[in-house]
Amino acid sequence: MFITVNQNTLTLTPGSEIILQYQTWDDYENLLEIRQEKPLPKIYFHAKTNTIRLMSPLPSHGNRVDILRDLVKSLLGKQGKDWHCFDPITLKHFKQAGVEPDTCFYIDHRDAILGKEKLDLSVDPPPDLAIEVDFTSLTDIEAYQTLKIPELWIYRQSILKIYRLVGENYQESSTSGIFANVNVKEILPKYVELAWNQGSSVALRQFEQEYLNKIN
Repeated sequence: MFITVNQNTLTLTPGSEIILQYQTWDDYENLLEIRQEKPLPKIYFHAKTNTIRLMSPLPSHGNRVDILRDLVKSLLGKQGKDWHCFDPITLKHFKQAGVEPDTCFYIDHRDAILGKEKLDLSVDPPPDLAIEVDFTSLTDIEAYQTLKIPELWIYRQSILKIYRLVGENYQESSTSGIFANVNVKEILPKYVELAWNQGSSVALRQFEQEYLNKIN
């Protein structure tokens, strides 16, 4: 078995994904309760498909998440913007969807969530940016649409895709609304893969020397 579930634990073999069909919101909440405050496995729910997805990432997944988070922080710092970053976090729209992005950023809406232990998207704003690395599984974009997160990045196989919310739906974009003057699709994958092959500190140092320090 890839998954083990009892009253006290919920475990999933690293690198595995399990999709449970014909699930309800209560089923989803029960799994979250069993997992308690542990970050893994990541648990997603989408009412439109009545599915729960459980995923436990590999180390290569975590490394790419970590460097993407650091690169975003460097860009925000260069622009003089404040932010608040969450990882891990569970974001829910009651009875509609629940997602757990690999990392997410509050930027424009940072002040609204500072000091809060838990977020309730029925009253709190969604993150300005959510990032997923599709290494073990594929991101359910429609679930993110339900939560109305303005910008979603999905990184897979050295390609960064940007989705921006237009009305009720995401549209794939060649540019980021957060970093309008930075070609993140072209620039960031280079340093993400460099971090995996040569180390995160090397990648960040080269990013600062080769790109960040040249921005006015």
